[in-house]
Amino acid sequence: MDTKKFVIKQISVFSENRPGRLAAIAHALGEEKVNILAFSIAEANGFGVVRALVDHPQKAHDKLQSMGFNIAFTDVIAVKMKDQPGGLYEVAKILGDAGINIEYSYAYSGKEGAVLILRVDQVEDAIKKIQKSGATLIERSVFH
Repeated sequence: MDTKKFVIKQISVFSENRPGRLAAIAHALGEEKVNILAFSIAEANGFGVVRALVDHPQKAHDKLQSMGFNIAFTDVIAVKMKDQPGGLYEVAKILGDAGINIEYSYAYSGKEGAVLILRVDQVEDAIKKIQKSGATLIERSVFH
């Protein structure tokens, strides 16, 4: 079973949490014609982490790094879930029952329906368990 096609490269941008930083990131990506497909922002101790799925991760990485941002790639997976009460529970239960920890997640509702982006501690095992359950994973080609 080829699990690699479901591993998505997410960019994480570390920045001071101050006015204009998100605008600078968004503007730079726009100039490079990089489309932001999903993102989340987390804050801790005056710093922010912008996590994003973009259609050209390497291009985004190179541009933002050239501007002095600290950038990292993280492997995540995207699971199509029911866009109704209990949809999140079904996915979380599959992983919890398998002993797979969800480190963080964010979701969006788009043309594929409701999609949950997950950072888990056991990526390949998570992919296999989700596939075995009958839930639908979204291939990375949708994002890149």
